[in-house]
Amino acid sequence: MSSEIGASHTLDGFPAAAVEFVNVMQRNRERIAEDAGLSASELRAMFRVAAVVSITPKELAAHLDMTTAAITFISRRLVEAGLLHRVAHPNDRRSLYLELTPLAHQMMFEVHRDFVALLEAATSELGSVGVDRFSSSLRSVARSMAIHATRTEGVTFHKAPRTRTTGPASHL
Repeated sequence: MSSEIGASHTLDGFPAAAVEFVNVMQRNRERIAEDAGLSASELRAMFRVAAVVSITPKELAAHLDMTTAAITFISRRLVEAGLLHRVAHPNDRRSLYLELTPLAHQMMFEVHRDFVALLEAATSELGSVGVDRFSSSLRSVARSMAIHATRTEGVTFHKAPRTRTTGPASHL
């Protein structure tokens, strides 16, 4: 067996911390979806509709990087569950808008309230100045990653990435 086969590919330092944070956030989102009886995709759709108030299925599909057929299935299920309703498009009789129902507004209020409480508990040792600095740094890193990720699409790695096999680390 070559030494590369079976080697652990892990990260350390800030990259490991970032992956750990993202994984915890993903597990929290999965828990929220499960508690609400929704799939992860349905919850993502709900969050988007909640953020923009009113959206066409085509716009929702583009935002979630899904087909319109997938959004039709998801929106039908959310309408049947009483979480979304369809509103006629004022300028196009072939189109419609998706909006939250009062039940969904209450659900989103509770989800956001619980998430804020979770983050307040998780950052309580930082103090308000520390939380402000952390928020600013997190936003800066996220925005920079978005910029750099779009610049590197289609890039092929010619050099093998660094691997690490010991110590505390996080897997992607």
